[in-house]
Amino acid sequence: MPKAKPVRPIRYADAGVDIASGDRAKDRIKALAASTLNRNVLAGVGGFGALFQLDRRKWKDPILVSSADGVGTKLKLAFQLGVHTTVGADLVNHCVNDIAVQGATPLFFLDYLASGKLKPTILEQVVEGMAHACRDNGCALIGGETAQMPGFYQDGEYDLAGFIVGVVERDQMVTGATIRPGDILLGLPSTGLHTNGYSLARKLFFEVAGYTPRQRVRAIGGRAAEVLMATHRSYLPALQKLTGAGLVSGMAHITGGGITENLPRILPKGTAAQVQLGSWPVLPVFEHLRELGSVPQDEMMRTFNMGIGLIVAVPADKLRRATALLRRIGEPHHIIGTVIRGHRRVIYQ
Repeated sequence: MPKAKPVRPIRYADAGVDIASGDRAKDRIKALAASTLNRNVLAGVGGFGALFQLDRRKWKDPILVSSADGVGTKLKLAFQLGVHTTVGADLVNHCVNDIAVQGATPLFFLDYLASGKLKPTILEQVVEGMAHACRDNGCALIGGETAQMPGFYQDGEYDLAGFIVGVVERDQMVTGATIRPGDILLGLPSTGLHTNGYSLARKLFFEVAGYTPRQRVRAIGGRAAEVLMATHRSYLPALQKLTGAGLVSGMAHITGGGITENLPRILPKGTAAQVQLGSWPVLPVFEHLRELGSVPQDEMMRTFNMGIGLIVAVPADKLRRATALLRRIGEPHHIIGTVIRGHRRVIYQ
């Protein structure tokens, strides 16, 4: 038989979902999102669907490019430190890079944040980071979803995902199809781990080495968590300059899987990449991670970006122009290898 009815009515809040708190949080983030909007946004945060009008006077034969991603277990560090703006920027920049390597200009961004109990101040910090990165990338934070799921997430934790849409002219798409043997591979430096490899990094730092998040580690030149939390940078300005000048044949964002798995994604049939180890400065954090776990070289190369966050394939006859352009805009770069004949893989030397 069913138990006796409760003395007082049970509300949603009794199950752990505070609708009023959620509404207040959404009111706070509307202003942050509004700071990223432009004239193409017809309806942003608040509706069932956001509306964006593509400027057909600007785009003649537009192709929409989209991507979705998350921040992974880097969030665990955000929870430990109580720092949440940087993961918002990480998310936007990661997604921007994913479409920028195909020549796309970002148009709008949406996010999804789910937690056990919604804390308005944390939500506001995350969205503040996203809004800042969206403004920097000329992208509208057009909408999103916040979900309270009590019992699903631990108290004080949340999950975060982002969705981006951009546009590129059909005849300016960068797919890697024109990559040829003899092309030069330019590596653009990362700021650190970006958003990948954190499950292994956290194990090595906090379990194997026994560091505390705020402990200063001489070998990496800073506090453990601060170095690991370095923001995933956006390469959009440099890539727009290079593609606008017609200097690239392909571009790869080095994320999960490292150079080993990401560079082959843009290689046409019959080609391979020959990458020269030691041709770029490996950041101290990666060297220290290797030492802490005696991690094999091949494992390092397919887990971390190793200090190269993006690779650009440039035809040999355009290399001088490409490097001159990068120097002019102050973008550090390294010649890290060449395209050779082969079977869509990376060969390290």
